[in-house]
Amino acid sequence: MVKLYMGLDVHKEKTVIALAPAGSQDVEHYGNCSSDMVRLAGSIRKILRKYDLSKAEVSICYEAGPCGFAIARHLLGKGFDVIVVAPSLIPTKKGDRVKTDKRDARKLARTHRSGDLTPVHIPDPADEVIRDLCRARTDAVDDSVRNRQRLLSFLLRNGHTYTGRSNWTETHLRYLRSLELNNPVQRLILEEYLQAVDAGFERISGLEEHIRDQMQSWHRLPFVHALQGLKGFEFISSMVVASELGDITRFDHPRKLMAYLGLVPAEESSGDHRRQGPITKCGNSHVRWMLVEIAGSYRYAPKVSKALSIRQEKLPREVKELSWRAQKRLCKRYSRLTMRRVHANKIKVAIARELCSFIWELAHLMAKMPQRKAA
Repeated sequence: MVKLYMGLDVHKEKTVIALAPAGSQDVEHYGNCSSDMVRLAGSIRKILRKYDLSKAEVSICYEAGPCGFAIARHLLGKGFDVIVVAPSLIPTKKGDRVKTDKRDARKLARTHRSGDLTPVHIPDPADEVIRDLCRARTDAVDDSVRNRQRLLSFLLRNGHTYTGRSNWTETHLRYLRSLELNNPVQRLILEEYLQAVDAGFERISGLEEHIRDQMQSWHRLPFVHALQGLKGFEFISSMVVASELGDITRFDHPRKLMAYLGLVPAEESSGDHRRQGPITKCGNSHVRWMLVEIAGSYRYAPKVSKALSIRQEKLPREVKELSWRAQKRLCKRYSRLTMRRVHANKIKVAIARELCSFIWELAHLMAKMPQRKAA
């Protein structure tokens, strides 16, 4: 039985602690301590000794933020009851305009005691390693795109325009390296841009190689292979979705997965009037962006292409059937929305929302596969 609720306002160097005893309306500001995991655990033990409590009688919470989940994992490993809560779902008073670390810690302790906090999923350490690799690759791609755009803008300002079929092919790169600029300073600038572009390509390929190495020992590798059996999913996109979402079976209904990704419409209904707005855009924006991009591939007629058939070669029959069913359903819906002249971006979001249900079904299907084999 929990006798003490503890709210931690965690920052880079300092953590503010507030205590809310069970069965009481009081909330006590205990003090500050270091955010170092070992020292923080030591401060919590001092509180237990002061109030003569066991670990099972204390429940701790703090906001999800830039400090990540390392503190939660450390305290859970020491036997404490810890939850990490979503900052956007913490109840707030509309007229409360004063925000301090002490107030935040007291609010966390108070709302944790009342049961009004929504905990977030604490990812597995292996999932977080793969997720960081995938995010590092995304950052590398963003930097590479910026460097390439700067190079093209520099050349355009100086009257050089490539007339070939497409940019950044081997032919285009040979053209860039063969350019002759009159001013030696401009030749130096061109060479700096070219080296930055080459370094960006090498950085991306190096990170992709690290991802392929790490995935061989990852426990979600079967789900990644199964995800590639769906239309639009290739290696990188499958790794991103699997690493960002983690254990999808924790969602007991596909609508909860859609809401987690912020793909459900906002709503302000009252009485008999129902008014829906744009999607909420809550939750994981990285996966939401990835699914919206993948949804565009369902504008084409259902077909098992050569590339898709290669990815499906060693997959179970149930996964192939689910993939074909998803193609027929989503391609038909894409066509109907297009005929209704719905905006292209809205169509992609609608298809991405329905795609979540097939991903949810695939995760539950793969979770049952070992049990079937064992039987």
